[in-house]
Amino acid sequence: MYDLHYWPTPNGKKVTILLEELGVPYRVVPLNIQRGDQFKPDLLRMNPNHRMPILVDNAPADGGAALSIFESGAIMMYVAEKEGRFFPQTPRLKAEVTQWVIWQMANQGPKLGECGHFRRLGEAQGDQSYAVRRFTDEANRLYGVLNNRLHKHRWLAGDEYTIADMICYPWTINWKFQGQDIEEFKHFKRWHEEMAARPAVAKGMAVGSDLSVDVTKLPPEEQARIRKLMYNQRAIPVAG
Repeated sequence: MYDLHYWPTPNGKKVTILLEELGVPYRVVPLNIQRGDQFKPDLLRMNPNHRMPILVDNAPADGGAALSIFESGAIMMYVAEKEGRFFPQTPRLKAEVTQWVIWQMANQGPKLGECGHFRRLGEAQGDQSYAVRRFTDEANRLYGVLNNRLHKHRWLAGDEYTIADMICYPWTINWKFQGQDIEEFKHFKRWHEEMAARPAVAKGMAVGSDLSVDVTKLPPEEQARIRKLMYNQRAIPVAG
């Protein structure tokens, strides 16, 4: 049994897609990032980077104590390797999958996250035009990377559906809000539609839908509190 400390964001949904595709038992433990759960001492012991998701494997292969893992890419590689599916272990195929998992973690996730952040801010926070243009263009470049890869390959790692596809998909759902036109990327569009049609992907994307809160409908002071919590973080002092 896996415990998944989770909130319904793209980074959390990557993992639930994998767990649903595997059909393994898991339990969602809500980790409300808008409330600041990620800063609780027990969570910081599992993830010193105070982020979610965090996965706890209550039955690791070595038979020892429960094992906690942070960072969605690391979680997915661990679970897929343990379960023996969606992460080929032959050297060449493993390298193909690994590089696309790292690409998502280092490029797609951070840049599309910044794109969404600055496009959301609006003029109330000052002139954001440079940042909006910078990250919207970078988002376009990254969609192009996916499109070019999928021009000659059905899936990102080649002919086989893997965690490389699962990890990239959730960040592409909001392509329109990211200022992109899906019609510009016909090979990506084909892949995107094929991903959406998979029942386990749909189930994984729906996990935690009852937890989501529309921040724009909250009172202004609550919106301000959440913005400060989410966007103005500084270093946590070392415990005495």
